[in-house]
Amino acid sequence: MMASSSKRRLLWASFLFLDSDFHKTSRIEVLRHLSEQGYEVTLLGAYSETKPSSEKMGIPVLSVPVRKIPVISYVVLAISLIVLLPLLVLELRPDFIIAEPHFGAFLGLLSTRAIPRSIRPKIVVDIRSTPVETRGLRGWIEVLCFDIAILVARDLLDGITTITDMMRREICAKFHIDAQSIGVWTSGVSTVLFAPEERTARSKELRAEMGVDGKFVVMYHGVLTANRGVAETIAGLRLLEGKYRNIVFLVLGKGPALSSLMAAGQKEINEGRVIFHGPVDYQEVPQYISACDIEIVPLPDIPDWRSQSPLNLLECLAMGKVAVATDVPCNREIAGNSPCVIYVASADSEEIAKAIMHAFDERDMLDKWGAYGRAMIRERYDWAEVARSLNLYLSSRL
Repeated sequence: MMASSSKRRLLWASFLFLDSDFHKTSRIEVLRHLSEQGYEVTLLGAYSETKPSSEKMGIPVLSVPVRKIPVISYVVLAISLIVLLPLLVLELRPDFIIAEPHFGAFLGLLSTRAIPRSIRPKIVVDIRSTPVETRGLRGWIEVLCFDIAILVARDLLDGITTITDMMRREICAKFHIDAQSIGVWTSGVSTVLFAPEERTARSKELRAEMGVDGKFVVMYHGVLTANRGVAETIAGLRLLEGKYRNIVFLVLGKGPALSSLMAAGQKEINEGRVIFHGPVDYQEVPQYISACDIEIVPLPDIPDWRSQSPLNLLECLAMGKVAVATDVPCNREIAGNSPCVIYVASADSEEIAKAIMHAFDERDMLDKWGAYGRAMIRERYDWAEVARSLNLYLSSRL
């Protein structure tokens, strides 16, 4: 028996810190659009310093105060979910709980099994990413906890969703799950926020502020780790001579590899050919994309990335920009053979340099090629379309 209201009710239980984790955006956006499509939604998460506002988020938010300490914060949040989730089910009477595959969250989810079946919600596990860049003991534990979470979801819960069809096939093969029982909803983009026509004037000011007027700007935005092709892009920049010395590489973001990347590119930083810029508020990301000439998405062809859905590629295309991207399955899945992407055979510095030179030589065509990407995003990856996919899957679970 579902709730008496004509609207379906959905509680999203997340291990994200809503005041600091940038990748919370996908949860917020899909919930906003599900709300527009007739759901009553609530997002449950954590915060370490600033309590998130429902008004600012645009959706009802419940948050648990937790100090951000490795391992300990997740233990505290897991204990909180064990206590809170049954109480929230009794109070909110959700038709669905969507949770992420953190082992700690599953203890809270399983505690809801004690609730009478007549008001017990359907529980769906959403996988935005399989474990990536796992190293050492910590990586082994991360993979083990993920595997246990998926086995619990398979045997005891009501559904699973993934970010790509490739990831669905990977999960089905590894855990012997029928593909028909797994739904897919991709990354998405707000085509209202990522609107190139709204950013032209400010982008000129921003270029002047960054000192790149008259330069050809190649931009990367996202997390900085050792295996995302950023170091190879810096190395590729060193190969550009003559007229290509006018090319600048702008890196927007932070991550564990920031210090090593800056050390490797110190000569280019001193010459003004590489600019490291810290992360900016998500609302400002479109402005920086608008201020660049092309984006680069240089993921190497390793198992970590093949079944992902690179959000920075989607955001670049939404802004009508051409991307230089490695020819790996996750990038091909998004752009296919569209001219909005210039593919690189591999995340090799020489190959990257050749692709950037090609983009520079064809710079008069970039606006035309980029328009194909903008149209594709509006048709397939706008959050309203993504939310409809999730809605259809949830409806099939009733």
